[in-house]
Formats: sequence, C-alpha cells, structure tokens
Amino acid sequence: MVLYSTPYPSACLHFLDGLSWSLVFPCYWLLDRLLASCVATSVEKRQRSRDPCSFLSLCVLVWAPVYLLLLLLSLPLALLGFILWAPLQAVRQPYLYTYIKLTRQEPGGAGPGRTWGLSEWKPQGRSFCFCSANVCLLPDSLARFNNLSDTHRRAREVGKRIRNGANRPQIKIYIDSPPTPPSGTCLQTEQSHSSSGPAESETEPLTECPLHSSGATDCPAHPTVEQSPTPCPLHQDGTESAPDCPLHSISDCPVHNGGSSCPLHNAGVQISISAPEPEPQQEESEPPADTGSMTASRESLARYHGDRDGGMYSNNTLSHVPRTSIFKRAARKRRHGDESFDHDISAFFPANLDFLALQEVFDHGSTTRLRRQLHRYFPYILSDVGQYGWKSCCSRFKFLNSGLMLASRYPILDVRFECYPNGRGEDALAAKGALFAKVHVGTSHQEQRIVGYLTCTHLHAIEGDASVRCEQLDLLLQWGTEFRQASSPTPEGEKVLEDLVAFDVILGDLNFDNCSSEDKLEQQHALFTQYKDPCRLGPLSPFTICLTGTLLDPSGLYDDEVSSPESLQKVMENEEGRKEYLVFPPSKSQCPRSSQKGRKIPLKGNGRRIDYILYSDEGLQPDWKLDLEEFSFVTQLAGLTDHLSVAMRLAVSTGEDEP
Repeated sequence: MVLYSTPYPSACLHFLDGLSWSLVFPCYWLLDRLLASCVATSVEKRQRSRDPCSFLSLCVLVWAPVYLLLLLLSLPLALLGFILWAPLQAVRQPYLYTYIKLTRQEPGGAGPGRTWGLSEWKPQGRSFCFCSANVCLLPDSLARFNNLSDTHRRAREVGKRIRNGANRPQIKIYIDSPPTPPSGTCLQTEQSHSSSGPAESETEPLTECPLHSSGATDCPAHPTVEQSPTPCPLHQDGTESAPDCPLHSISDCPVHNGGSSCPLHNAGVQISISAPEPEPQQEESEPPADTGSMTASRESLARYHGDRDGGMYSNNTLSHVPRTSIFKRAARKRRHGDESFDHDISAFFPANLDFLALQEVFDHGSTTRLRRQLHRYFPYILSDVGQYGWKSCCSRFKFLNSGLMLASRYPILDVRFECYPNGRGEDALAAKGALFAKVHVGTSHQEQRIVGYLTCTHLHAIEGDASVRCEQLDLLLQWGTEFRQASSPTPEGEKVLEDLVAFDVILGDLNFDNCSSEDKLEQQHALFTQYKDPCRLGPLSPFTICLTGTLLDPSGLYDDEVSSPESLQKVMENEEGRKEYLVFPPSKSQCPRSSQKGRKIPLKGNGRRIDYILYSDEGLQPDWKLDLEEFSFVTQLAGLTDHLSVAMRLAVSTGEDEP
C-alpha cells in the first residue's frame, strides 16, 4: 500500500491548486470575518453589556461595512479560482500522510541518535494508550456558534497541551496481593492516602513506628496522638501537609525509591516509574515551528496565556506533576463495585500516549498549526482527510473535509478513508466518514509482524436522525472488515507469515449517548456486540458506569469555575457541577437549544457521553488477552473546545513468560 505524502499525484496539479486557492482565499477570509463580526461569544457580549460604547462595538460598526465592500470586490477573482479549484478535487488524494524523523540520544548521552517510534515487543506483551478528542477547529465564524473563537490560536494551544501532557512521566504502583496490615502501621496510612474515593472511616493514630524500636516517641516522621495536629516535620512553613512531601504521597518513599525492603512498604508492593524518552531533537527537514515550544514542553505543562476578556485564561501548571495510577494485578476494584480498571477524571492527557484521534479539524490553517505541534511528539500523522467538491455527479458538494486527524508513535502500514454517503442538512456539507489505519507495533520471535487496527470516525450530528447514524454504523462495520481483509493479502506462490493482531480500536465522536430516549436505536446497534464499550455494563444495557458526559454546555465555557483544567476537573467530579456545565438530554419542558442555567427540571444520567473509545478482542491469537488498565475523561483542553477528551490504556498479554 502506498501512503499519500502529497495531496496531488503531480507537482503541476499541486501548483494549480495553490493558484486557485490564492484567488479564492481573499473572498473566503473576508466572508469569515464578516460573519464572525456578527456572531459574538459570551465574553464579547459581556464586554458590550458593561460598556455599550466599548472599543469592540465600535470596531464592529466600522469594519463590518469594510468587510462587505471588499467581499463584493473579491467575488470575481473568487469565482475564477473556484472554477479552477473544483475540478482538481476529483483527483485530490483522500488524506495527507506526513512523517517527521525524530531522533533521541542514547541513555547517558553516548552514541548516535536512533529512530524514535517502534519499540521492542516484550515476550509477555505490552500496553498501548489511546485518546480521542473533538477539538472544534472550524472556521472562526462557524466556531462562534459553539461559543469559541480564534481558531488558529486554539489549534496551536491544543497541540501544545496534548504533547506536554503526553510527555509527563507515568508512575504506576502495582499491588500483587495486598495484605491486611495490623492496626497502627504505616501501610494503613499509605492506603488511606492512595484511596481514590472518600475514606469511610478515619485512620487510627500510629502507635508503633517500623523505623524505630517499640516505644520510640521522638520519631519526626510519626508524631504521637497528642502531636498529630502539629505541622509537617519536613516543612518549616507551618503547613500541615504539602503535595510534594514524601510523607504525604505514596509515590515518594522517604526511605528509598521503591525497593522491596522498605519498612514503610510491605512485600508485594512494586512502584514503577515509566518516564517518557527525552523530547527528541527534530531534524532540519521538519516544518518550522514556534520558537520556545520545545522548552515549554520540558519546563511546563503550558496552558493558554491569553486575555481573560478575550475568552482565554492563563493556566500555569508545573510539568513535574506526574500521572500516578494504582493498579492491582488481581481482583482490582475501584470506585464502583462492578469496575475492574482505573476510571477517573484527569486534568492531564495520559502519559506516554501512543495514538491520538481528533475530530472537527476542518480549518486548513489550523490543521497546519496543529500538525506542527503534534509532530514534536508523534512521528506519523494522517491529516487533511476527505475530499472536497463532488465525489460523483450525484453527490452533494463538500465545502469541508472530514475533519479527522490521526497521530501515531508507531509506523503506519496501510490507510483507507471512506465517506458516508447519507449525510443530511448542514452535515452533508462536510465529507464526514471513517478513517482506517493499520499500524506496526512490533515483531514476534518468529519474525511475524505484530499490528494493530485503528478506526477514527465522526457520525452524523443532527438530532432526530437516528436512522442515518445507524446506517453509518453499518457501513463502519462493513468497511472495517473489508479493510482488514484487504490489508493482509497473501501473495501467490510466496510464503508469508500472517500478521499478529494486537488490538482493534474505534475512536471518535458518535453523536449519540446512553441516556437519551431518542438514541435507543444507536444504543442497541450490533456495533456494541462486536466491540466493547468500557463505560457500559453490557452491550445492550442503557446503563453506564462512566463518571461524566463529554459534551459541555457552550454557554459556560468561560466561567471562572471551569476556566482551567484543574477547576473543570473538580466541577466534573461533583454531581451538581455536572448538572451545571454538561449537556443533558432535553426534556419536554425545556427547549433543546436553550441554556441549562438555573433549571429545576430533573436530569437523567451524568450528561451526554458522545465521545467513545471501543475495542474488540476478536481476531487475536488464541492465547492472547486484552486487559483494560485505565479509562479517563480528560479536562486539559478546558476553554479550547466544548468536548471532554477520553483516553484508554489497553494491555496486550501474549501468554508467554518473561525470560
């Protein structure tokens, strides 16, 4: 399979496309600015209400007529460019594959750099991390209908936050067989700190310290009962505790770095710190990027530094905050009794993120800016997915592409894109479809390729069109089966080892949930019998075990309570906060388009969860097994989009023992 690294098969066609777009662009930009001046965000409305004679209102009154006049003058050139541009789209490639060779230095700085990406496959298997996010990168005028603006700047910041979050070290604490500690031991205190839910009872005071002989009363690490309210002995500022204190964090042992002989950690507890590789140095062939971004990815989890009045908020976060996960290798139970994996709301993207699927990356300039940022972490990216214009003489004209983007840390072997033919209304103006990719994740001892299949999709969005989405789900399953069969052909007369499939994952915005009565048809689709939804109790069950929905109420995007990833995380962990800032299924007493603020009607579920990550264990080797390690709802894109991101870490076990 040939991966298309250029949008056109010849340089001549590429030149004609650039020429035609240069004629169309002035009209496109002026129309976008004219519409944007007529649609104000909630922040701009707040400004105008405070000062009717504000500078912003004056600019609108002055520039709107200017935009309109220039738009009329640019129409002849735009018409000429359109006549040249439209026929070219019939031969345009359905996607653009870009690869940036990233190199990293060997440990200790010795030795030459080597290719960054494909890792050695361990005998016992390995884990992979997936993430899906709807980033709403529409042209600025259209994004304002979702209360979002400044699309180009948002695109650049989205890329920064994703790669900075994925560059964090990952800390896991595995508990093989947690023993029941005696009353008054240090392990009991650690378990109370590591508990993800609220403690049911207060921890009893320590009566005996394992670091000192029985009866010791002068241990600075464990004060007596009378001394328990005193400040932390390791801090001199008078605070009772601190987040970086090794006595208040299970991930930092005050005695050693996680060895098994620590008296504070009983046998069976293993602390594993998996730090990502140092950020690779880019080669000269990489497209130019913003100065200082490389430094920012190391020193800080950069957040949006913008003017609060402009709808963006300053979010300063330290990069040394690790992603800490606690897993039990046997009989793991988390917040809910039916759960067997780590399931939380996180303010950061998962550490060591392997695959990223994005939706609504429609704007061309935003695509370039976002791809430039993501290429500093992901070597392989599929973008500009979908075709414009007429796909056939009977199809509708597509003004926007599919909006899909797929980024991978592993080499991409094969790609296929299919456009849904049954779009309706305004959704038919975009080439929504499904992007299929086959990735190479390793090689077995028998020299067999180990591969994975990824599907990124965005379904029909208009409410009430359940039949359209069900038809698209049927096509999704059909195209997926055809792609897997076509991507693994066996040449005649040649013995080729069959590929070993490690995973098959679907990521995307499906535009239906598990709590709306109008979405019953989609909820019962055959897709959920072939693929598992980690947030469902069963394939046909309408009940979910997820903590929150993923669709935010656009009217509250810039409230102080949700202006940063941490504050949005706290709001989503609170039931009343979810009712205030998430979109819920509309009731008969409420207009679907109206704001949800101040309502008294009962709400169903935890909000509309329309962003999914599904996985299938069909087609794996007989002795291979998939284990779901964690599933999280990510709030790191607070203020940049009206969706929460979803992430999943999947462990692939081969059944072999580690040598």
